[in-house]
Amino acid sequence: MSGIAAKVAKEREVAQGLGSNQRAIKYLNQDFQRLRDECLEAGKLFQDPAFPAAAAALGYKELGPNSHKTKGIVWKRPTELCSNPQFIVGGATRTDICQGALGDCWLLAAIASLTLNNEVLARVVPSDQSFQDRYAGIFHFQFWQYGEWTDVVVDDRLPTKNGELLFVHSAEGSEFWSALLEKAYAKINGSYEALSGGSTTEGFEDFTGGIAEWYELRKAPPNLFKIIQKALQKGSLLGCSIDITSAAETEAVTTQKLVKGHAYSVTGAEEVNCQGRLEKLVRIRNPWGEVEWTGKWHDNCPSWNNVDPKVRDRLTRKHEDGEFWMSFPDFLKHYSRLEICNLTPDTLSSDKYKKWSLNLKEGNWRKGSTAGGCRNYPDTFWMNPQYLIKLEQEDEDPDDPEKGCTFLVGLIQKHRRKQRKMGEDMHTIGFAIYEVPPEYSGQTNVHLSKNYFLTNRATGTIKHIHQPTRSAKPFQASPREVHSCAIHF
Repeated sequence: MSGIAAKVAKEREVAQGLGSNQRAIKYLNQDFQRLRDECLEAGKLFQDPAFPAAAAALGYKELGPNSHKTKGIVWKRPTELCSNPQFIVGGATRTDICQGALGDCWLLAAIASLTLNNEVLARVVPSDQSFQDRYAGIFHFQFWQYGEWTDVVVDDRLPTKNGELLFVHSAEGSEFWSALLEKAYAKINGSYEALSGGSTTEGFEDFTGGIAEWYELRKAPPNLFKIIQKALQKGSLLGCSIDITSAAETEAVTTQKLVKGHAYSVTGAEEVNCQGRLEKLVRIRNPWGEVEWTGKWHDNCPSWNNVDPKVRDRLTRKHEDGEFWMSFPDFLKHYSRLEICNLTPDTLSSDKYKKWSLNLKEGNWRKGSTAGGCRNYPDTFWMNPQYLIKLEQEDEDPDDPEKGCTFLVGLIQKHRRKQRKMGEDMHTIGFAIYEVPPEYSGQTNVHLSKNYFLTNRATGTIKHIHQPTRSAKPFQASPREVHSCAIHF
């Protein structure tokens, strides 16, 4: 099939739902149902030839074949580790996610957030699998990868040392969905070591297909509390963390029982009347439980006695350990960063969530053709890829005095984790947004010229430097045509 014919065929299949969560792309053409049936018919357990239980699956440097960290590792199936292994028991919970000897707490924080929403979790962890019914040593999970949902198959051989799981594990040791999920994510990224270090927003996006944004709380916008409330109304996933200044501070507990370098979830935002004064409160959840904030508005704080009993009972009804309220000013003071993942319109079926629209564009920078560089290169800047968006509906927010349409723009770098073992790292990329001149109103095929960029300033920019594979920034504009020009810095 020619390149053009293949492209047309792919577009037709996509139009029919290929790449959706319901019709996920089969990673490496491995079909879970077919492979499981074959194993059951042959009476054998699945051994994944695409991600074998060998040194290469562990890593390439610190977890490479000759590393002392990999000595003594034995790959075992859950049936060899306990007498009655379970996939999920009583629903997925935070206690199913305990970190092992891998620096992927960013991933675990994202997985922990999944346990807050069964509807979202079910898209990542299919329910048609167990260690009892039709068990054949094979499991599968679904991840959103650059615009498409991908179904990833793994066998259940897991790395162990001294008879215990080396990486993610459940607290009680008999539940294995989180360990197998981690293995599937390691497979799609090349190895376990490729998961070391990252941003929770990356996991958020790969588990939901949403678009993530983040805020530095020391520079918080004045309407951040309202932003948090809006995000929760839309069913977004929210996380927060406290920066560390050295490795020694990792997991250090402050005098008020907050954990540094640790990922928390934000689960609520309310205003309460306390002695005639409105108090902004946020509800925080520590995925590991137990360790909770002891400052003002903690579980047994006397301040709750000054709140209407009905409101107090509704807000303080005991949730699980690790969840607590704190004042919004204290939140800004003690935490360093807030991350929000806005879920795609198809993710949540409930009518209680407010929906938004999504548009995905693919493109690249090619030397000598579409790689125009940043504004420092005025002769070529206009050559960068350009995309037109039109904002037609104002935000439905009566409390916002500024009328406008809020939108998010994000960039994704593909396959950067998988290429780490080749010495590759993140590229520095970014974009700028320009307002379309009136003379182009109504046109769809617009590419702004060199002269335009010499005489006009951007209305918004973002520079994306190295570490995260994703970046996004929220903007607000009047409902009119806005031109987005992607820039290679």
